[in-house]
Amino acid sequence: MPDHPRFESLEGLRGTGKSTIAPMLAASRDAVLVPTMPPLYEPLRREMDTRANVDARMCFYLSALLTAVDQIRSHLIAGNPVVVESYFARCFANHRAFGAGIDVELPAEVPQPTTYYLVCAENERRRRLAHRNKPVSRWDVLAEDAAEQITRAYAQFPMHRVDTTGLTPGEVCRTILATDMQGAHRRANAEPVGTHPYLLPSVPCRS
Repeated sequence: MPDHPRFESLEGLRGTGKSTIAPMLAASRDAVLVPTMPPLYEPLRREMDTRANVDARMCFYLSALLTAVDQIRSHLIAGNPVVVESYFARCFANHRAFGAGIDVELPAEVPQPTTYYLVCAENERRRRLAHRNKPVSRWDVLAEDAAEQITRAYAQFPMHRVDTTGLTPGEVCRTILATDMQGAHRRANAEPVGTHPYLLPSVPCRS
């Protein structure tokens, strides 16, 4: 058993299962599911997503995440495990692919989660997206156009890859629960895919 509360994050492209799996994982862990877009940010998020300024959007999302960090840290200090649906890796990977030109270095005290990178076959991912009943923003469209660039940007982060292709949500959750730092489940590669387990790489400025 861990000697400190678990902190886990789910990452991945749109349609890989993050929003479905996150509450299931939190329930399985008896963890708090913390929204990394705090409710007070939601009205402004909808407005921000209509704008085209990628640097402004990135700063807004970073502000939301840093606000969520206060809640995450409070839960962890109180001994409560925490699950989040995406964290700084998604913000950096997406905005890097969109062309953000801001250099970012996170404070050293920002909590670092164990991260599961959800993937699935492209035809299945697109099929899932086609059956979604939720609005599609201009940034969602851009994310699909930049899917390969986002995938490459994600590769810089330490994560455990979990293939969700052909699995039910319950099976995906059980795959994550069966994955640990010492060994790999048949559907999960437990080796970190990023370059450093404790640092989130900065977004380079454009030359």
